[in-house]
Amino acid sequence: MATFELDPRLEADTLPLADLPLCRALLMNDVRYPWVVLVPRVASVSEVFELSQEEQAQLWKEATQLGAAMKEAFQGDKLNIATLGNVVSQLHIHLVVRYTDDASWPAPVWGNGTPKPYELAQQGERREQLLAQIEGLAL
Repeated sequence: MATFELDPRLEADTLPLADLPLCRALLMNDVRYPWVVLVPRVASVSEVFELSQEEQAQLWKEATQLGAAMKEAFQGDKLNIATLGNVVSQLHIHLVVRYTDDASWPAPVWGNGTPKPYELAQQGERREQLLAQIEGLAL
């Protein structure tokens, strides 16, 4: 049986946050947006339908609960939830809090502008904010 391994591109573009019941929660290393990536800790999965029905339900539960908490905590105008997989085939879901005045609005965040990595202090603050939201979830 294969073991879960995080895709090297996801590992390079993110910072670790926490392990939820199904997913590894990662902070996208881009200070421009509150942005979390959820990666199911299931080996060799690239599509949602490859998960069991129970895993699919848990994935949706984690994405919607965390997304709602993020939108409220960061006072966003919109929450983008997306699974693309065109560059990284490993199944992952992006949760991005958006604002009508952000640099990319109303376009997608992908391919718009240059990602701005977190400085260490910013990283710690954002991680604390997100971990507080994760701890409040009923997963």
